Amino acid sequence: MSLSYKPVIWNKTKVIYDAVMLAGIFIYILIFLRLGPVISSALRDTDLPIQRMRAFGSLALLMLTIVLVIGPLARIDARFVPLLYNRRHFGVMTAIIAATHAYYVLGWYFSFSPTPQLTALFTSNTSFTSIAGFPFELFGVFALVILAILAVTSHDFWLSFLTPPVWKAIHMSVYFAYAAVILHVALGALIDRRDLALAFLSLGGLATLCVLHLIAGRRETSADAAASKKAPEAPWVIVGDVNEIAEGRAIIGMAPGGERIAVFRSKGGLSAVSNICSHQNGPIGEGKVVIGFITCPWHGYQYRPEDGCSPPPFRERIRKYRLRLEGSSILVDPEPLPLGTKLEPLAIPAELLPAAAAPKNGGTV
Repeated sequence: MSLSYKPVIWNKTKVIYDAVMLAGIFIYILIFLRLGPVISSALRDTDLPIQRMRAFGSLALLMLTIVLVIGPLARIDARFVPLLYNRRHFGVMTAIIAATHAYYVLGWYFSFSPTPQLTALFTSNTSFTSIAGFPFELFGVFALVILAILAVTSHDFWLSFLTPPVWKAIHMSVYFAYAAVILHVALGALIDRRDLALAFLSLGGLATLCVLHLIAGRRETSADAAASKKAPEAPWVIVGDVNEIAEGRAIIGMAPGGERIAVFRSKGGLSAVSNICSHQNGPIGEGKVVIGFITCPWHGYQYRPEDGCSPPPFRERIRKYRLRLEGSSILVDPEPLPLGTKLEPLAIPAELLPAAAAPKNGGTV
């Protein structure tokens, strides 16, 4: 949430992100309208309004696919994480492009209807018992409504007002929108005409998305299984070895109840926090310590290692956990401390530190 509730707090990254996105949209529409009729006879035989309609419709499908692909890609390879930072900008623009497609559809097919355009849209085709003639328009309307709701609630004001779990649950409905778009295309455009490019975009995009989610899910399941094997019979959980953690980074363990815990190493100390960012449930353990603050890799939200609180004037908080060392093994109490509890980082004994990092003259860490 922006501190002053501005729609967008612009910075260099957002400007570049949006500039590239808008340039891509312009180039796609230009190529579709100028080169599409030259390459495709199906487009060459249609009027300009239909070409515009198809241009924005295919672009909305492409953008929605990209929005959904970014998530699993970021889980598979950290180099894609920067694409997550302003993904909501991408989502809002996708809703605008989809609405533009709907506008052209209504204006072309229902502009001379004796009944209101929306009424005509819902009543002109009622062949629910036929696959070839099924009213695919309803799937498009359903998807557009979901995208509109997600765009309207994309600002962090709604994230704070609804609470992150509720907000996240609502925004997961984007997958219902995507399924509706696929059905809208499959029962509509792909039945009416043979369009290999559109078939590849829809069915190929769906297959790619499913494969990426399966790969990302398999990696997460394997990581959870490896973490759960470290749990001893005692209530405390072994999350790993001190030497496994790079400076400024973390390892992730899992409590018996399934809660993920991230243990960060910074300046000779260890701090255990919840792996779930209070902003959008991002994986904090995949982030790093920046200027003394634990920083979420998704949107850069920061927390103090000693109490899990964001620096003033921000108010986000994450849970803290108690730590202890047995040799070089790190153990975490799976019972979280009350939010805001201050607990100084656990000092790493000098014998476990690299020679260059060990204190001189018998000093303490």
